[in-house]
Amino acid sequence: MSDVDDDERKDVGEAFRELVNMTPAELEKWLASDQSRSAGQHQSGGESTGHASGRRIVEILRAKKGDLSDDDYRHMRKVVGYIRRHLAQRPPGDVRDTRWRHSLMNWGHDPLA
Repeated sequence: MSDVDDDERKDVGEAFRELVNMTPAELEKWLASDQSRSAGQHQSGGESTGHASGRRIVEILRAKKGDLSDDDYRHMRKVVGYIRRHLAQRPPGDVRDTRWRHSLMNWGHDPLA
């Protein structure tokens, strides 16, 4: 039985599509870069949370809407929350080459797009 109801799927899906503004190909290319791998919080010297999330976002973006699971929608909700919180912390000045932007891009959002 689903723990994510249809209304929540609709709301989360709309917010996710609005905030994730990178295509799967753009995100994959970004995730392959050194800048991507160095951004975010790393646990035990491994992959950052955002980098792992980015790989999952690519899968979600490539999936057909009807093939998304409750777990996919929970991850989409997490992505939406992260992007919204992170956007509210925008640093002053030029953000082109900042860890702030790089971290957001790991989560599928390029604030300069």
